[in-house]
This record gives sequence, structure tokens and C-alpha cells, in this order.
Amino acid sequence: NDNFLCFMPSTDLDLDLQWLQHCAVTSTKQNIFRGYYHNTSTMFGGSNDGTNQQPIVVQGTVVHDSKPAKIAYEEQATGSYIAPVHLVEGTGDDEYQGKGQVQEAKFRDVSFAIAFFAQLLIMLGVGVFYSGTSDDGEGGESADYDGLIYLVFICGIFATCLSWLCFSWMMRNASTLVKTALIFSLGASLTMAFIGLLYGNMLMSILNFIFFGIGCCYARYVWHRIPFAAANLTTALTAVKANGGLLVAALCSLILALVWSLWWSVAAGGALADSGEFTLFLTLVSYFWTHQVLQNTLVCITAGVIGTWWFAPSEANSYFSQGLKDSTIRATTYSFGSICFGSLLVAVIQALRQVQRHAQTQGDEGKIVACIIDCILGCIQGIIEYVNKWAYVYVGLYGYPYVEAGKNVLQLFRSKGWSAIITDDLVDNVLFMVSLGVGLITGFVALCLEAVDNSLLNGIGYGGDGFASFLIGFLVGLVFSNIIFSIIGSSVNTTIVLFAESPSEFQHNHPELDQLMRQSWREAWPDECRGL
Repeated sequence: NDNFLCFMPSTDLDLDLQWLQHCAVTSTKQNIFRGYYHNTSTMFGGSNDGTNQQPIVVQGTVVHDSKPAKIAYEEQATGSYIAPVHLVEGTGDDEYQGKGQVQEAKFRDVSFAIAFFAQLLIMLGVGVFYSGTSDDGEGGESADYDGLIYLVFICGIFATCLSWLCFSWMMRNASTLVKTALIFSLGASLTMAFIGLLYGNMLMSILNFIFFGIGCCYARYVWHRIPFAAANLTTALTAVKANGGLLVAALCSLILALVWSLWWSVAAGGALADSGEFTLFLTLVSYFWTHQVLQNTLVCITAGVIGTWWFAPSEANSYFSQGLKDSTIRATTYSFGSICFGSLLVAVIQALRQVQRHAQTQGDEGKIVACIIDCILGCIQGIIEYVNKWAYVYVGLYGYPYVEAGKNVLQLFRSKGWSAIITDDLVDNVLFMVSLGVGLITGFVALCLEAVDNSLLNGIGYGGDGFASFLIGFLVGLVFSNIIFSIIGSSVNTTIVLFAESPSEFQHNHPELDQLMRQSWREAWPDECRGL
């Protein structure tokens, strides 16, 4: 384009210089090529024998070139070894060169990581203190949770297996699923509108008829973008299936989240009994911060794995691939402070909203003002979460600090003119619909288990209650599938970022998927994707 050019050097420097000199005379971008021609010998060490060639580094790992030493220039012109260089006629931003660069391996945003571990230690101590005083010494009979644990365990295994099986099914029916998700959202609004009519709730009915009308306009507006969303989904699913170990990472995140929720309930319950509103705010910040950190760590791990799969498929093409190991280490060490930074911003807003809602339930005064405050906080939370969604892709890919990652990735999309493309959320609709389906099926499995042994929930006082069993199974299936499918959402986001930065590498390493992506993107966004 007008600002940047990817130059792929061959093994013959003289041939490179001849080609650049020719372009400097004949190309409409003569100044850009002259700048390249002037600096080429310095850039590549003034040697064409390959002795001074720098190693190819992907995700911090040296990737050995298995190709012969002598390669025809025409062959390498479509290869994956691209050296992005800031040109003479750049954008004026000397810090960011239009493409992410692997950062030096050092700890980022360290103070936020220290603060995060400090609050964990405090909550650990509070939990130990109050768990030791919770025994009333009356020797009361404890509830029997064996049946409940058995039900949740079986439903969890079933939901995990079903979600994994859905990957192949979604790959084969990506376009149909995107269409179905749009129609499903319309059907849900229409159904709720008629339910409102049946029960005499006119406000509910009118609002849902309005939502149905808006949804119809939206579906008509985005219908031509269905192949675009389907191509993104197919690419993301292919990458995730090639790295099945991401499923294990997701399940570990889920287990840690459940353990943290149980421990927090003990610590916060005891602390709130002895303290006031400010303690409520601090405990809520701790709760949401930890959950956000677990979620965003998984996002960074996924981004790193997808990046390795994009640039060096051989390093990310097995269940526990080297790419997965390296990405996990980076996300939990060098980039952990950056993860804690962005997570804290969202956690503070979430805690403020919960405190505001709690205060609203204590009295009837000022409810309109309270609703306005909640709306403002919700908007702020949405903005931060939107930035985080893309910033953590750059954190996982390259190891940038949090603020720099957010700035650079959004600048990338602005320079490409892709600001509208990244607002497309059709894939999110698909993932929600499939998660809902997994939850419903898992609920029926729980219902069958209750029918076989109606004493499963006796320990919590719901023995023989089919609805309670169905509800537990539904929630387990919904939560497990949401965690697993969050990998796909992160993979889609990473795919969009990498397709903006490095389409040539994708074309070389995954030609069939590249052809699908290019065709669908050009059809959905002809103006924005003219350069593809």
C-alpha cells in the first residue's frame, strides 16, 4: 500500500537489487522502492552467501528452514518468510511499523501481577480464618453431596465430549449455522412477544415485537456477510482441532474458576458479616479480577498457539504441541502482568455495578438515577472489554505490554480501513446458539440419570425432582460448553488480526483455507479488501 511493503529477500542479493532498481524506475511507488534500493545492502548485511542471514523467529522460537539453500526468486515471492520494514514514506509512527514484532522476553506490567498475587494471598488468609470458625461444634449432621457430585461429574464429561464433537460438525456446516443463528435470534424475540401476549404483559410483548423488527432489518443487512463469518469460523475450528491441548487448558481454567468461587464464598461471607459496604466492593473486585485473569490467560494462550499454527504449522499440529507449551509459559510468566492489568479494569467496573445494584435494592429512592449510572458503567465496561478482546491477541502473539498492545492492534485495523470488519459478531451468535443446544441436551441426560436413580439429589432436598436435575444438567452443559467455545472466539479474533498482518504466510502454509478466506472477505467487504 502507500505506506508499507513486505519484501521477501532471495538468496541472491544482486538479483534483489536489480529487481528493486527496476521497480524504482517503473513503479508508481517509485519513492518507496528507491528507499528500499538505497538500504538493501545495509539491511541484509551486504552479503548474498547466506552467512549473515538472520534466523527466522516465530513466537520466540527459531524455525529451521527445511528448503534448499538456493531458491528461485519467483518461488520465494509467494513464500512465508517475510521481513516487514518501515519504509521512507511511512505513517509517521516510528514505534509501530504496521505489523507486530516479537518483543524481548521480559516481564511486563509487573506491578499489576504483584498486586494480583497479593490479593490472592489476602483472600486465602481470610478464607482460612473464617473456615476455621465456621464449625458450630454442635455435631450437626452434614448434607450428603455424593449424588450431586456424581450428577455434575457425569454431565460435565458428557458436555465436554459433546462440545468437542461439535467442532467437526460446525466445520462442515459453518454457513448453515450462521444463517440458523440469525433466524434463531429472530425466533426467540417473536416467541417472547407471543408469551407476553398470552400472559397479558403488553410491555414485554411490545418490546419483543420491536426487537423482532430490528432483528429482521439487521439480518437483511448482514445476510451477504454470512460466507465471511463462515470462513472465519472454519479457519478457527481447523486451528483449534489441530491443537487439542487447548481443550485441556480450557478445562483447567474452568476447574480453577470453580475452586476460586467456592473459596471466595467462604472468605467473602465471613468478611462481610463483620464489615460494611467498602469491604463488599473490595471482595467483589477480588472475585471478578481472578475470573477475568483466568479467562484472559486462556485468550493469550489461544492467540499464541494460533499464531504458531499460522506461521509454523509443524510447531502447532499436535495435542500437546510445542506451540501450546511455549504459549502457556509466556502467558503465565512474561505476559501475566499485562493480563492482570486489563483484567483489573474490567473487574473494578463489574464490582461498581454490583455495589450499585445492591444499594438500589436497599431503598426505592433514586431508582432512575441508579439506572442511568448502571447504564454508563455498562457502556464503559463494554468499551474496555472490546479493547481487551483485541489487545490480548497482541499480548499473546508478540508479548507487548497491555497499553501498547491495545494501541497497536487498533492502529493496525485503522490503517487497513477494517474498523467496521472487527465489529462483526455473527460468529458469537453461532457459539451462543450451539452452547445453548449443548446445555439442553446435557439437561436431558441429567433427567435420564435422575430417572434411573431418583435419590441422586436427596442430599440437597430435591430427590425425585426431575426439573431440578434438568436445570443442574443444563447449567453444567452451558458453562462447560461456553468455556470450551471461548477458545473458538479467541481463535477467530486471532485469525482476523493475522490475516490483516500476514496473509502471505497464511497463503503459503494453508493454501485451501487462504483461498476460502480471500474469496469470502472480498465478497463481504469489497472496498475494505481490495488489496487482498
